Amino acid sequence: MSKSKYVFFALAAAMMGTTALAQENPWQVRGRVLGVYPSESGDLSVAGAPLGGNVDIDAGYVPELDITYFFSDKIAAELILGVTPHDVTATNVAAVNGANVDLGDVTLLPPTLTLQYHFKNDSKFTPYIGAGLNYTLFFDENAGPVADDIDYDASFGGALQAGLDVDLDGEPGGWLFNVDVKKIWINTDVTVDFTTALGATVKADVDINPTVVGVGFGYKF
Repeated sequence: MSKSKYVFFALAAAMMGTTALAQENPWQVRGRVLGVYPSESGDLSVAGAPLGGNVDIDAGYVPELDITYFFSDKIAAELILGVTPHDVTATNVAAVNGANVDLGDVTLLPPTLTLQYHFKNDSKFTPYIGAGLNYTLFFDENAGPVADDIDYDASFGGALQAGLDVDLDGEPGGWLFNVDVKKIWINTDVTVDFTTALGATVKADVDINPTVVGVGFGYKF
């Protein structure tokens, strides 16, 4: 396991395991629908020589579950869990006369852990901000109709968020409505085997860096 993975899981354990400052009812869960909007870019190369072109990754819409632990009424840690499938295209590839190449699809598992500050007040509206870490795994890679095979390396990066909880029943716990926006930094090294089509293997350094918009409902225990 790499050093970055140890850091991620150690932070998760520290945040979720600390109970000294927790409230009487520290747990909150939410179910949201996410829109995942990549802000992608990529550098393609063959044997270290630039190939030209870029990468296009479509948006995704998926359900998501998140779990929040409150250390106090204002400080909390949130872990989001969900998977997002995406179609991938190499665009304007010089080796094929500037054409686009279908690179199939891939599914992302991007668990993201953030430490939050909640701006508690006397109203039913509670805005919050957060910052944390993301560790993304790629699976179900489908190379598409042109490439022979495709492989994505796991990614480790930062995350920022801002959101709003709206109390729906006026109780200390209970139901709430939530809107949340995150910026997640995801970078992966992609290896595409084009042996049949081009007689070469293409390397791509891809930044995905999605903006993630969530809307849903939660329950504070």
